[in-house]
Amino acid sequence: MSTIQTQGTEEVQPEEVHPDVALVNRAREGDTAAYEKLVRQYDRQIFRIAQHITQNREDAEDVMQDAFLKAYEKLDQFQGNSKFYTWLVRIAVNESLMRLRKRRTGKMVSIDEDVETEEGSMPRDLADWSPDPEAQYGQSEMADILRKTIQGLPPGFRVVFVLRDVDGLSTEETAESLGLSIPAVKSRLLRARLQLRERLSRYFRKNGKDGAK
Repeated sequence: MSTIQTQGTEEVQPEEVHPDVALVNRAREGDTAAYEKLVRQYDRQIFRIAQHITQNREDAEDVMQDAFLKAYEKLDQFQGNSKFYTWLVRIAVNESLMRLRKRRTGKMVSIDEDVETEEGSMPRDLADWSPDPEAQYGQSEMADILRKTIQGLPPGFRVVFVLRDVDGLSTEETAESLGLSIPAVKSRLLRARLQLRERLSRYFRKNGKDGAK
């Protein structure tokens, strides 16, 4: 409980409740409209995350539906210690990885695939883009290039990059959503950015040479 002091008397004010928590509480009591509001609020973000992981629109749609269904069934497990969206993202990521496991028969896919998290081997500097992508390409073409390049990142890097740089989650929220430590998230994010920069630079160099012929 938070308190405020006024003229020698102390008034006790209730802590502010996040709107999502209020909606979750109403949904637990059987208010389906409250849960539908949560779905409308986050369906696009969850779909985008699922599509980046599965790289397939139909799978992403299935993941989104399964994630919201599973979250609804497990509402009693939501403790309110984190944002509802962060909790929902973790469910969606797990569902996406399960979808990949089913698709890639006999091959296990996890958030740790092709990823090292030792801090000592982290690159320290980020160079500037060269050449400047926006100086050469329109926004729509650049968006398509970025989308394809992001899809080429290893799963462990890609999901961290999407949550932090595409979806805008904080480092702490990303760590909580993926069950990772904050240093691991920072390491993977930096590596993802470096790989993305290198892949884009390679693309532009190749494109520039082709255009010069």
